[in-house]
This record gives sequence, C-alpha cells and structure tokens, in this order.
Amino acid sequence: MEPTAGKTPTEGETSAQTSADSLINWELAASAAARLTPPGPSLSAQEIGEAVDQLRGAADASVAHVHHITGLDAARDLRDSSVLVVDRASWAKANTQSFAVMLKPAMERMLENRKGTISPGAASVSGAITGSQLGAVLAFLSSKVLGQYDPFAALAEGSTAPSGGRLLLVAPNIISVERELNVTPEDFRLWVCLHEQTHRVQFAAAPWLRHHMLNEIDNLSSHLLGNVDSLMERASAAARSLRDRTVSGDTTPGRGAILDLLQKPEEKAALSHLTAVMSLLEGHANVVMDEVDASIVPSVKTIRQRFNERGKDRGVIEKFIRNLLGLDAKMRQYSDGAKFVRAVVEVAGMDGFNRVWDAAGNLPTEAEIHDAKIWLDRMGL
Repeated sequence: MEPTAGKTPTEGETSAQTSADSLINWELAASAAARLTPPGPSLSAQEIGEAVDQLRGAADASVAHVHHITGLDAARDLRDSSVLVVDRASWAKANTQSFAVMLKPAMERMLENRKGTISPGAASVSGAITGSQLGAVLAFLSSKVLGQYDPFAALAEGSTAPSGGRLLLVAPNIISVERELNVTPEDFRLWVCLHEQTHRVQFAAAPWLRHHMLNEIDNLSSHLLGNVDSLMERASAAARSLRDRTVSGDTTPGRGAILDLLQKPEEKAALSHLTAVMSLLEGHANVVMDEVDASIVPSVKTIRQRFNERGKDRGVIEKFIRNLLGLDAKMRQYSDGAKFVRAVVEVAGMDGFNRVWDAAGNLPTEAEIHDAKIWLDRMGL
C-alpha cells in the first residue's frame, strides 16, 4: 500500500498555534488508530500488488464514465489531485491530518477567548486523552470505509498532496467486502471508484467548494468549542439518550449522539447547511453509480442487490457505535440527496442541475433537499 503524506510542524509556528495543536494529540490519534485497527484480509505480496494496480486502473477508467453521466467538463482533467491506494492505518492517519486542518482555527479562537485559563500541562494531558479517543473512533471507521475524497489534504502543514487534494481507496476494505458479497472483483472495484471519483469531479467543477466547506465546518466547530462550559453536560445528556434508545431497541436512524450536542438555533442552522451540502454530494455520487449499467459494470445488478442487503445482521456493539457517530443517518443522506438530484434532473436536465456547482448561493438548503421544487423555483428552472 502507498503511504500518505506526513504532517510535520514548521519552525515558524506561533505559541498560539502550538497550543491549539496540543489540544488534540494528532500523532497519538494516528498511532492509536494504527494499533487498534482490526487486521484486514490475508493477502500475499503479489495479491497486494495486483489489487493496487487494478484499483488504480479502475480509478482512471471511471473518470470518463463520470464525465459522460454528469456532463461536467472538470472530469476531463483531474491533474490537480491524486489517487492513493492505502491500508487502514494510512487512511486513519490521513484523516487526522484533515481534522487538524478543519479544527485548528476554531481551537485557536477558543484558546484566545479563554486566554490564561488553560495551562500548557493541562492542554497536553487533555490532548493525549482526546487523541487516544479519536484514534479509537478512527480505528473503528478504518475497517468500514471503502474510499474517500479528501479535499483538504494540501492544506495540512508539511503535506505533499497536490492542490486539489487526494482520493483514498482503502484496498483491504474493498477486497474484504467484495469477498463477503461474493462478487466479481474487477466489477466491484470499478463500481466503488465511480462513486469516489464523482466526489473528486465535484470539487474540480466547483473550485470554491473546498474553502466554502472549510468555512462552514469552522463555523459549526466554533459553536461547539465556543461553549466549553456546557459541553460536558450536553455530552452526558446525549450519551444517556443514546443508552436509552439502545436499551429500548429504537432503531430509527438519528444524527448521532455527537451531533445531539448542538442545542442553539445558530448551531442547528450551521449543521443544517452542512447536512444539505453533504446530502447533495453523496446523493449526486449515488445517482452516478445508479446510472451505470451492465455495459460498464457487467454484474452491477448483483452488486447493488448484495451491497444494499449488507448491515442487517450487525452486532450490538457496532450498532451502538454507528448510532454514536450518526453513520446510519449518513446513509439516509445518500437517499435524500439522490432524490433531490433525480427530481431536478427530471425537470431541468443535467445541465440545469449542474448550476449547483456555479456558486455557493446555488447550493440547496436542507428544506430544498427535501422539496426540489423550492430550489428549482429559486433557480428559475
């Protein structure tokens, strides 16, 4: 597997930046995830090499199909981003780097607002605890994720990623799932790449989207971190609610106990916007996958059927963690976003839908995701 770029603090870091970085020990998070990550499928060196080559080939082949289906000219040239085939530990490390980029501004403001109340020693201890906890979460997720487009990779300090970011394909998980489903590896790998390359194309078609999302994530995290005094109280209440739901057998997909920490109107508004954007991105990628027929992926019907049936027999612990993180709610985003995309395309065609990539003001709201006519009227389509 190919290693991801490392993160090395620069000599010119200010004391405020160093303090912000110490609030979460990112290196400890990455090492903890690597240590706790469950082993992947047993593969020989030859099998690993063949899988890497085939996944790279599938990633390249999928671009032309994404261009044909979406009509986005950005799919013609993706040289500002890269494709990496990685193992689980490398995926986890890459995510610690992106999390550091996303959270750093909010943590710096929090420290500025609480200047003098958090000692370096306390920050270091807290950072170690938080880093270990984050590592445990990433270890769990590292065995679930098939692929991920990371638009923030180039913004991490010391990163060698290209300006457009990088697409990560987690080979052990792709191989594990294709074996579990008993499907044709070549077909399944191309099917996965079609979804992930669509995300890569989305950000290439909308160069402004990377920083727009970064600003919105900063806005949301600032609300969370800006009210530290009540954070633990809300966290306890969210955990109790999750426990009660688990005991009662409530299987309704929720946002996740972590997101239940958001209480104020401005916090909920920030979450609503991000939810709408993520629903759009995931739904659009799913529509692209659903447009694929047997001429592209010969066994696509079998893959869809067996993939959709996965997860019905998950264990109690996995269900608890998925509820905590809101992963089942994320799956619902795929469905809601896909319905929006299809409804818009049915009325305005793919060219009409592609206006969402022109400017941030064209992004649908959460209400519009659930009622495409509102967005169509607003766009004059």
